[in-house]
Amino acid sequence: MLDVRRLRLLRELAHHGTIAAVAEALAFSPSAVSQQLSVLEREAGVPLLERTGRRVALTPAGHNLVRHTEAVLERLERAGAELAHARQGLAGPLRIGAYPSATRALVPAALAELASRHPALEAMVSEVDPAGVAAALRAGELDVALVHEYDLVPTETEPGIAVTGPVFTEPMYLAAPAAGSVAEHRDSPWIMAGPGTLCHAMTLRACQAAGFSPRIRHQVDDFATVLALVAVGQGVALVPHLGTVGQRPAGVALTRLPMYRRTRTAFRAGAAAHPAVAAFAAALHAVVPRELRGA
Repeated sequence: MLDVRRLRLLRELAHHGTIAAVAEALAFSPSAVSQQLSVLEREAGVPLLERTGRRVALTPAGHNLVRHTEAVLERLERAGAELAHARQGLAGPLRIGAYPSATRALVPAALAELASRHPALEAMVSEVDPAGVAAALRAGELDVALVHEYDLVPTETEPGIAVTGPVFTEPMYLAAPAAGSVAEHRDSPWIMAGPGTLCHAMTLRACQAAGFSPRIRHQVDDFATVLALVAVGQGVALVPHLGTVGQRPAGVALTRLPMYRRTRTAFRAGAAAHPAVAAFAAALHAVVPRELRGA
């Protein structure tokens, strides 16, 4: 009989690519991961990994087993959702991931709404960039998360992860000393999020679409700080609607652009019917401003 915990390790190796990355993602030691994968190979009776020096790759049998593992884990999530429905009332921890501007502008109201409906449910929020959500969900660090995508940076489907349709849609703005277009700022210094984030990729692609590569002066993830830097002449930036709510200092003009950011909820495949996940989604829908629902 194949052990589900070891199957998870093989699945994570398929996603992360190295044993060291799997160990870091799951808080194991690399030697423990290697030992458990070796046991899994003995259980399977066929080679699952090909070792070349320090590198490890999955064999065809290993890839096939990962495909079956995704299906098994999804069924287990569905089973967990059915068991949760059988209990009386919602209680216990619900681990929620959210990106910073949503954490500030929407999540507190959503948590208040959730608490009023399900007082025994213990919501626990962590700020997570959407680029890191899939790994955190697969590792069991989160139960549900808010993720976003931009018109110019669509997100790819992640195995083992399911997402809803857009919960809300925000317009994007150019933040600059005066109203204008992105193309007018080819020679201006730019303020961008850190590398590896969707916000960073969005600004790069918007500038490239306007015919230039931005000259990056500051790399800042907090939009309130971004707007403060724009206000004192340190550069220009692209900012989504939630990043401007209550955060527009004097000396900053916001020019609406024909670009949008869309936010969805993400969870492990099979968990859509889990009552706690559904309860958070309902609470979030209840507090989204009307103007963002149909943007």
